[in-house]
Amino acid sequence: MTRHWRHAILTGALMLLAQLAPQLAHAQYSWIDDKGTRVFSDRPPPPGTPAARILQMPRSALPAPSAVDAAAAGKPPSPAASAAPKPPTLAEQETAFRERQAKREEDARKAQEAADQKTALDERCASAHQQERLVTSGSRMSAVDAKGERYFLSDAERAQRLQAARRALQDCR
Repeated sequence: MTRHWRHAILTGALMLLAQLAPQLAHAQYSWIDDKGTRVFSDRPPPPGTPAARILQMPRSALPAPSAVDAAAAGKPPSPAASAAPKPPTLAEQETAFRERQAKREEDARKAQEAADQKTALDERCASAHQQERLVTSGSRMSAVDAKGERYFLSDAERAQRLQAARRALQDCR
């Protein structure tokens, strides 16, 4: 084997070890010893250490809740209580996945509807603001009738348009 290949293999092994080392070296247990000192270790506390003095332990080392209750009552835990819960079946996992997916799609649809409603409201508000500015500007306003002929708005028609614009602006505030 050439020197280059040995170097590449050694480098790869060191990189793998560097990635795994932090996971392996973590202290997983913490408890108060008989002298009142806090102890950190990757090993469990000595037998006879009261549960009240154990500050931290990995989840896999935690006893089942019914076993803790039984131990507190002075009874041995029942075999059914100490059995680990069964992992969900593939069908149950698939059903849960489909439910989460449907919920995500429903949430996305609702968010899109809310965004569309906000956009429509913003457009109506902008149009109402512009109509209010036009009517209150004091300049003569004209419109086109059904025959296509242009006519000027009377004061009553301007007041109606101003009232309609202000009603539309009430939703904008």
